[in-house]
Amino acid sequence: MTILQALLGFGIVAVAAGQLAQFFKKVRLPLITGFLFTGMVAGPFVLDLLHADALASLHFINDLSLAFIAFAAGSELYLKELRTQYRSIAANTLGQLVITFLLSALAVFFLADWIPFMQEMTTQAKIAVSTLTGTIFVARSPASAIAVINELRAKGPFTQTAIGVTVIKDVLVIILFAVCFSLSGTLINGEEFSGASIGFLLVELLISFGLGYLLGKLLSFVLNLMMPEWMLSVLTVAIGWGVYLFSAWVRDYSGGILGHELYLEPLLICILGSFVVTNYSKHRQTWEEILHKIGPSIYIAFFTLTGESMALDVLAGVWGIALILFAVRIISMVIAGFVGGSTGGDPRSFWGINWMPFVTQAGVGLGLATVIAYEYPEWGNEFATIIIAVIVMNQVVGPPLFKWALTKVGESHVRAQTPIFDGVRDAIICGLQGPSVALARSLMSHGWNVKILTLQTEIPSNLLEEGIQISTVNNWDLEAFQAHDAANAEAIVCMSSDSKNYTICEIAYEHFGTREIIVQLNDPANLEKFHELGVLIVNPATAIVSLLDHMVRSPQATSLILGREDHQDTIELEVRSPEVVGMYLREVRLPLDVIVLSINRNGQFIIPHGRTQFRAGDLVTLVGPEEELDQVALRFEE
Repeated sequence: MTILQALLGFGIVAVAAGQLAQFFKKVRLPLITGFLFTGMVAGPFVLDLLHADALASLHFINDLSLAFIAFAAGSELYLKELRTQYRSIAANTLGQLVITFLLSALAVFFLADWIPFMQEMTTQAKIAVSTLTGTIFVARSPASAIAVINELRAKGPFTQTAIGVTVIKDVLVIILFAVCFSLSGTLINGEEFSGASIGFLLVELLISFGLGYLLGKLLSFVLNLMMPEWMLSVLTVAIGWGVYLFSAWVRDYSGGILGHELYLEPLLICILGSFVVTNYSKHRQTWEEILHKIGPSIYIAFFTLTGESMALDVLAGVWGIALILFAVRIISMVIAGFVGGSTGGDPRSFWGINWMPFVTQAGVGLGLATVIAYEYPEWGNEFATIIIAVIVMNQVVGPPLFKWALTKVGESHVRAQTPIFDGVRDAIICGLQGPSVALARSLMSHGWNVKILTLQTEIPSNLLEEGIQISTVNNWDLEAFQAHDAANAEAIVCMSSDSKNYTICEIAYEHFGTREIIVQLNDPANLEKFHELGVLIVNPATAIVSLLDHMVRSPQATSLILGREDHQDTIELEVRSPEVVGMYLREVRLPLDVIVLSINRNGQFIIPHGRTQFRAGDLVTLVGPEEELDQVALRFEE
């Protein structure tokens, strides 16, 4: 099979892996598990869609993927975000690195007689394999950690320490791996240590550090060029692969000239290059955007290829060993968590759960395993198969443990459950000004119960005489909103400064699960952080232009929505009536002049048609005559 045929066949399998992995996501398993599973099924031991010789010709995919993984790990090490927790990060990093490495390596060494490929090895070779395993067991997954943190909107000292330790550990793991990998050659070949061996190792590390710095400068220069983003993405992958090609060339050339192969660790070079771009250039944001966009394709290719390379016959015989090693790693991390927490000044409540953020493994650990598999083909695939089995278990167990730990320490900020509609439409408007009063009058005219909360102590008497409920609060805090029954509000409108608006939005999001949170935006620079909370944003700078645009292009529809047509209105109803739930739109006998504009189902907007089926909890937007909408409301919200 030619390389082109192998590449095309692998491309088809990789596309299938990307689709099949979505099923694993639906059952709350990591996408990586789906990629690995698809690769295993398509590999030589099941369907044999790609033969073993074809996989060998695709090793360059592994190299360029590893370079990207190193780039991604280096980009997470942003020093400015880690300053506040230096002591805790340093102590926990040292604890996890030293204790996990030592205990894991010792466990593998004493289990060597039960691991098939290690049984006939010399003591020196067993030490080499044990140290390499211990190094991989230290590795963590920054991408998985960040995904959990973003999902829970976690923030606080525990979260900062977790992400800091995660990214710093991966940098130190690469350095530790470079040392152990260089020494493993001497141990496995039965050679004696000498001053020259140590000297060569130091030279290799120094050259790798220097090349990492130069790579960072090269990447910064490339990012400074005026070229399309897709070209920057291609160059990024090409430069990373070039590092691997250069390292291989130096190794071969130095072996012929010096009589000793200089091994320049490409993972270390790439991670340091990315670190330089992230911390010492003006292109950090562009660099992160490029890595974010090309990441999914790289991960699919890498993990699918890794799954295809797994020796399933070996896995069947060593599954028990993989379980034992998984348990050993967990135990070592628990001990490291206690040591790191107690010496790093963490609160005592953190000590018992300090290990939970570091269970998950992914790219770096798998990458190191594949490096060893390629370097030592006699037993490398068997080694990698055991490691991958442990990593898969860590992938399944790790994220739930991390989520539980974040919730335990009170740093999780997920959306509260939206309360059940009590039959009365309540709205709270935060901020007393002309537009807020006008909005209150309009909502009250449509039957809403409206409260205006303000920090002002003096309230105009004429507004009180109109019957508008206006209350003074001392601060925008949880107690103030609880005192005014904000938990039952269907809508909270924020009309204050952006900083105060954001505080109000966070309270409504985390504590009340308010169905609609509306913000009058003051500075467009704050748009993104409000979007992350899923709030509706009104930008005064563009609202009038947008309204006029719609009036010009669709005046009738705009007039209906704005309620400018006599006796016409637009309302939103929640489907709660057993009579309507389960019916198709075409089966619901609505008045002829009532139109269903849209359906909001669990945050997803649906443009309805005749075969759209109503479900309990659907938010249906309708337009039509006021008196007929009242009748429809009674039917839908019974």
